Amino acid sequence: QVGLVESGGGLVQPGGSLRLSCAASGFTLDDYYVIGWFRQVPRKWREGVSCISSSDGSTLYKDSVKGRFTISRDNAKNTVYLQMNSLKPEDTAVYFCAVLTSATMTLVPEPYDYWGQGTQVTVSS
Repeated sequence: QVGLVESGGGLVQPGGSLRLSCAASGFTLDDYYVIGWFRQVPRKWREGVSCISSSDGSTLYKDSVKGRFTISRDNAKNTVYLQMNSLKPEDTAVYFCAVLTSATMTLVPEPYDYWGQGTQVTVSS
C-alpha cells in the first residue's frame, strides 16, 4: 500500500518543541524530488511550512518559522522530519506532509502529488 503517514503531533505549551515524522510506505522518498510540510487551520488555506530536495538536500522555509523549524531526512528509515522549536500559539494547525515529482522547490501546495492524512499540533498553555 502506497502512502505517507505523519506522526508526532500533540499538545505543547508555548516555547516548547515537537518533532513531526513523515514515513513513506510502498515507495521510496528518493523517487520524488521534493518532500514538503504544510499546515492548515479551519477556514484557512493550506500553507507551506518547509520542504527539502531529494537531490541535494536543499531546503525552503516559510518566513515565520525560519530559525525555529528544521526539516531533515533519514533515507535509511524512508522518513522526513520537522523539528519544531520555540512553538507559538499561531503554529497550531493540522500538519501534513506531501511529495512532489517536479524538481522545482516550492511551498505552494497545489503541485504536490501525494499527501498524508495529517497530524494535529496544538500550542496552548
